[in-house]
Amino acid sequence: MPTKDTCDWDGASGTSYTYHVYSLPYTFKPNQDGNYIFAKLINNTWHPVYIGQGDLGDRVGPSHHQWGCIISKGATHVHTHLNASRKNREFEEANLLQNYQNAYAPDGCNERTGG
Repeated sequence: MPTKDTCDWDGASGTSYTYHVYSLPYTFKPNQDGNYIFAKLINNTWHPVYIGQGDLGDRVGPSHHQWGCIISKGATHVHTHLNASRKNREFEEANLLQNYQNAYAPDGCNERTGG
């Protein structure tokens, strides 16, 4: 069941993004492109476990390629917002990952690319 909360996440550029917060497990209908953050609460502060983008129906749930890691790292919620533009989704994902380095392994489940 979803919560009615929202959470603002800040990118390295200073841009703030507002996400809707849902308790896991949560299922989205297909063909809803957006950004998402699997997260957990520590001392009343949200911590990202995985930051991504794509079709929320495919990417948020057990079919996610990092689902085992996401659950093992303690994610309890998914934060999402719809974003139809692939270019904007990819920029936002990179902007957030630059600011939240703890989303990368070994603390989180994102994997660094390009060395």
